[in-house]
Amino acid sequence: MTERRFQESRLLLATRNAGKLAESRAILAPLGIALISAAERGLAEPAETETSFAGNARLKGHAAARATGMVALADDSGIELDALDGAPGVHTADWAEVPGGRDFARAMRRTRDALAEQDAAPPWRARFVCVLALVWPDGHDATVSGTVEGQFVWPPRGADGHGYDPVFQPDDHAVTFAEMTAAAKNRISHRARAFAALLAGPLGR
Repeated sequence: MTERRFQESRLLLATRNAGKLAESRAILAPLGIALISAAERGLAEPAETETSFAGNARLKGHAAARATGMVALADDSGIELDALDGAPGVHTADWAEVPGGRDFARAMRRTRDALAEQDAAPPWRARFVCVLALVWPDGHDATVSGTVEGQFVWPPRGADGHGYDPVFQPDDHAVTFAEMTAAAKNRISHRARAFAALLAGPLGR
């Protein structure tokens, strides 16, 4: 069966995360695809009730496509630590939840405390995972994934990026994601790799 291709000039990004929006816009800008955010359309993000990155990405993408009639792109991503049996994983954002929003400084401390409770010695092997779901209003969808290996480091380093970027040092680099420029991160990140797979498939022009 022929793979369905995205042929439009506007795409709804089913997230209210400003960091994800900025990274996604930078990656797609050369293709002339305008990204409209969920916040711009006044959409709330549904509860992430699935047990996998792919499940949550599809859930968010289908909700956004149904609500707007637009083709929607949804992202679910997180960090996995081997010493914590893959946690926080799909619960990465949950570890940051506080009344009124998300506090990733708190989430990073919680992760460091969990490592201490396990008496896990560094280096703490970790990876960032990103799954993208491209969803059409008629219910058709396609998913792709990207992963970048590295290690969790402590204390946090760097002021750029978002989420767990200050505590993730990718393999073959001496700096964390938060110490990199946005352009440098976007060349190697899990999200960039997932977008590369998407561009080689249904988002290819």
